Amino acid sequence: MNYRHAYHAGNFADVVKHVILTRLVLYLQRKDQAFRVIDTHAGIGRYDLQGVEAGKTNEWQSGVGRLLETKFDASVEALIKPYIEIVRAENADGKMRHYPGSPLIIRRLLRRQDRLSALELHPHDADTLAALFAGDIQVRVTKLDGWLAMGAHLPPKEKRGLILVDPPFEIAGEFDRLAEGLARAHKRYSGGTYALWYPVKDLSEVRNFVAALRQTNIPKILRTELMIRPPSPEPRLDGTGMIIVNPPFTLADELRLLFPALSKILSEETNAGFTVDWIRGEQVDA
Repeated sequence: MNYRHAYHAGNFADVVKHVILTRLVLYLQRKDQAFRVIDTHAGIGRYDLQGVEAGKTNEWQSGVGRLLETKFDASVEALIKPYIEIVRAENADGKMRHYPGSPLIIRRLLRRQDRLSALELHPHDADTLAALFAGDIQVRVTKLDGWLAMGAHLPPKEKRGLILVDPPFEIAGEFDRLAEGLARAHKRYSGGTYALWYPVKDLSEVRNFVAALRQTNIPKILRTELMIRPPSPEPRLDGTGMIIVNPPFTLADELRLLFPALSKILSEETNAGFTVDWIRGEQVDA
């Protein structure tokens, strides 16, 4: 499937992905030491919801649009608030026109000592992203195949880091590339936090992906999935998934609190469900 960001900006998958992303970056802030976030498939950074691509689908209306209209319990609200505030800041007049992509969300959360490396291969998208961050000394935009960052850009000089891998799934074999890229990157930089996004469309592909991750023998792999409808043989996006390696110790409990609330407002069917479980815990096989 083609999951180029512009066509799906602000949809349910973006909401779940970016809420998790804010939790990961905010956790890194708990220590004073600087950190770097590497966004391997960064896109253009800001999306016009009335533009040609997003306007064809209007998926944001059943994604972030629903979120902005919902009043959550205080405990859930506290976890979602940083994401909501960033979205609202992009639409100061109260009318939804722009949606922040992952590099812009990350940038809004960086402290003075932190840095973002944003990689994008698509020439036009890379130029648009570079223009967005022109003159920003905390952001480095590189026109490069993001898969190469899984090797050459690791480890970051800051030693503390988050690597977001969010490929568009335009070609076959992306699940294999995710598993292989993680295994390669983890050998170079085992202490980093990795967040790998994937679409839940073909359950057999997802099962094979999970099995491949288990075979890497990498410890501390958390799987998160939120479905908006039960799996179907139709070629459609039924859910969104993210693998987090070396997650904050708080994250699993946070997501078990967040996902029921997000599922309630984002799902198209009441029995869609969600998953927060460990592919591998602290221990690895001998």
